[in-house]
Amino acid sequence: MANGQWYPPEWPDLIRGLAEGTLTPVTPKRAATVMLLKDTDAGPVVHMLRRRASMAFAGGAYAYPGGGVDPRDDDHLIRWAGPTRAWWASRLGLGTDETSAQAVVCAAVRETYEEAGVLLAGPAADSVVGDTTGDDWEADRAALVARELSFAEFLDRRGLVLRSDLLGAWARWITPEFESRRYDTWFFVAALPRGQRTRNASTEADRTVWIEPADAAAAYDRGELLMLPPTIATLRALAPYDSVSGALAGALERDLAPVLARASLEDGEIVLAWPGHEEFTKHIRIGGAPA
Repeated sequence: MANGQWYPPEWPDLIRGLAEGTLTPVTPKRAATVMLLKDTDAGPVVHMLRRRASMAFAGGAYAYPGGGVDPRDDDHLIRWAGPTRAWWASRLGLGTDETSAQAVVCAAVRETYEEAGVLLAGPAADSVVGDTTGDDWEADRAALVARELSFAEFLDRRGLVLRSDLLGAWARWITPEFESRRYDTWFFVAALPRGQRTRNASTEADRTVWIEPADAAAAYDRGELLMLPPTIATLRALAPYDSVSGALAGALERDLAPVLARASLEDGEIVLAWPGHEEFTKHIRIGGAPA
């Protein structure tokens, strides 16, 4: 039985174009996504959403809250707590680019609030907001989604600071070069703050679920849940942890070298491979379907 790896029908032609040198890759946009975790008696569970089938990219696939960097995410007015921007620049593989580091971390926090209603921020460096489901919170969330309000303005209006210490950097994946929509995405882990609860606040999703990483991976293996390679890879990496605190501690040891798929022509086949993740390798016969 086939697994749940998302593989659109147009990929073979795009891969051929890349392998043969007739397709020019577009520059990926910076993005961030967050694996929200909470402890249960059975172990940690992760919050996932299912993208609407009508979505042009990865429709029907399960993913985490996240999205692209807003140009205003690197606003110098962002109220900040936790590790310094310089620390994050080093951790994220951005050298000394503190502006880009802030933008990526800010995108992670902002997108989590926009898509899941969970806010990793508090009135002080050692606190976090509680319930965020009131009408006034929803109005601000909608304004953020509509880009009528920047995250810096939102934090300032609420008297809040972004809690970068609540995030753990987990992985970095770059969309394959043959895709027209490309993202350089950092994956983070974070614990669901006490008093907050997730909800399906995204117009791009039609379902949300809390699920054990191992159960989600098993459903993918059975072909029941559709996922992109970065999603299933990060789920498999989460599965061994028996607590949220363990996963957060483990994040400090994670290798953030970017994972980028490679396409090559070999013995009459196009081979699509993600270095270090052999399970996703595809062999595409010239003029045929992937094997």
